[in-house]
Amino acid sequence: MIYWVLKRIFIGPIVKLLFRPWVKGRTNVPDEGPAILASNHLSFSDSIFMPLMVRRPVVFLAKQEYFTGTGLKGWLTATFFRVTNQLPMDRSGGAASTASLTAGAEVLRKGGLLGIYPEGTRSPDARMYRGKVGVARLALETRVRVVPVAMIGTDKVQPIGQRFPSIRRIGVIFGQPLDFSEYYDRAEDRDVQRLVTDRIMQELQRLSGQEYVDVYAATVKAQLAAGEGTQSKQGSRAHQGEPGPGEGTTAGPGEGTTEGA
Repeated sequence: MIYWVLKRIFIGPIVKLLFRPWVKGRTNVPDEGPAILASNHLSFSDSIFMPLMVRRPVVFLAKQEYFTGTGLKGWLTATFFRVTNQLPMDRSGGAASTASLTAGAEVLRKGGLLGIYPEGTRSPDARMYRGKVGVARLALETRVRVVPVAMIGTDKVQPIGQRFPSIRRIGVIFGQPLDFSEYYDRAEDRDVQRLVTDRIMQELQRLSGQEYVDVYAATVKAQLAAGEGTQSKQGSRAHQGEPGPGEGTTAGPGEGTTEGA
């Protein structure tokens, strides 16, 4: 009930008035029955804009951290995500991630629409990163089609770190549903899961026009955070007249190494 009130009366009309979203391929979203809406992820706002462009309710798998914040801000964020049909997704891997995917599978088995970000986190630089195989596991185990969804321009509306969105037009493109029925009997095959995930990412790249990078976005974010921490420490040492790690050498720590998948 709260979901529909927010979508139809409060948030929906205001968002459409301010951001004037354009939509392509909305008829590719089925009028009934289960489907996975697999989207690229450029902004926090993606989870607001995309469901508003779909007539049916969309249940999203959102990162668990949105539900566990502290203080008034944490409570407000968690409350917003719960009333807008979003489920916590544990991205730590193993049994925790499997439990999260099981909750998503239950939505599909009940005939609902499930939204998921295959990249697992927002892009740090508007490029598209390697998809995680959870989306393939869901599609193969529940035997549903995947509708690729490209968010356009949301990174300009609310880049990472920007608290309030900028007013500018955004777009949403719903691609043709992808049918992976030929692989249903191999749902547990890791190679098949990777093949299906890569196919989804290829279609997302085609729809969005983003540059593709074949590493995980979370890995890049961790490297960026580590680099910022190193720079901060080096700056502190330089201020105190101390040499930083790697100074006087031809290569800093970790340079010349490659990252495995």
